[in-house]
Amino acid sequence: MTHQPTTASDGGTVTARPSPADLRNVANTLLGALKTARPCGPVRDILEADLDSAYEVQELIIQSRVSVRNRRVGRKVGLTAPAVQRQLGVNQPDFGVLLSDMQLGEDEQIPQGALIAPRIEAEIAFIMGRDVEATDRDSVLAAVDYVAPSLEIVDSRIAGWDIGIVDTVADNASSAYFVLGKGKATLNGYAPAGAEMVMTINGQEVSKGTGADCLGDPVNALLWVAETAAALGRPLRAGEIVLSGALGPMAPLNAGDIVEARIGGLGTVTATVTKDPS
Repeated sequence: MTHQPTTASDGGTVTARPSPADLRNVANTLLGALKTARPCGPVRDILEADLDSAYEVQELIIQSRVSVRNRRVGRKVGLTAPAVQRQLGVNQPDFGVLLSDMQLGEDEQIPQGALIAPRIEAEIAFIMGRDVEATDRDSVLAAVDYVAPSLEIVDSRIAGWDIGIVDTVADNASSAYFVLGKGKATLNGYAPAGAEMVMTINGQEVSKGTGADCLGDPVNALLWVAETAAALGRPLRAGEIVLSGALGPMAPLNAGDIVEARIGGLGTVTATVTKDPS
C-alpha cells in the first residue's frame, strides 16, 4: 500500500485516495485472474471503498485489453435489481465496458475453461443508431436503432463472488461474454417495461421476470448509462450495444449447458457452454 493517512483540519484522520501505483496493481491483479481463470481476493480495501478509483481501475483494465482487433463495442448496466442493490448497500446501478472479444454468436460456444464461476442472465439490448449528443430522454431514445434479446454471461474474478460495489466496478462490472438474438424491434410501439422473460437451462425454467424488474423499465437503465458515460467523457456512439440489465434472477452456468431465453416481442436467444474446460 502506497497511500498514507492524512490529517483533516479538525484533527481527525482522513485516508487519502489510492495512488496511481495502487490502481495499477489492482488492475494487474484482476487482469491476472482474468487471464488465468484463477480468482483473487476482494480489492475494496485496497481501493479504500472509493467508487471513482474503482472506475479508474476498470478503465486501466479496458485500456490493457483494447487493440485494433479488440475494440470497444458498448456498455453493460449492472445492479439494476433492487434486491441486488440492497445486498451491496448501494442505491444506483453500475456499468462496464463491452469489447468485441466478449461477443459470441448463437452458433458459438461459451468457453467454460476461460471462466471461474459463471452465471447467466437475460436482458434487453439497445443498439444505438447514432451518437448520443444530449442525454435528455427524447434525445437518447431517438438515438436508438432497435432493441434485441440478449444473454449476458457474468463472472467474478473475485473468489466466491465475495464482492461489494467497488469490487465489481473495478472488475468491469463482472462482465465476461454476451450473446445477441436475431429478433429486433424499434421503440416505436415496443414497450420494454412490459416485456415478459422466461429463461431455461437444459429445458428447465431457471428464471423469469419482466422489463419492470430492471430499474422499473430497461429504458431507465439506458438513460442512466447515457448520462453517466457522457459525464465521464465517453458518450454512447452509433453502433454501440447497451445491455440494460437482468430481467430476472441470474442462474449458475455449467459445462454443457444449453440456455434459451424468450423475451416478449423479441423472440429467443440461445447460448451453449462447452462440455469440457478447453
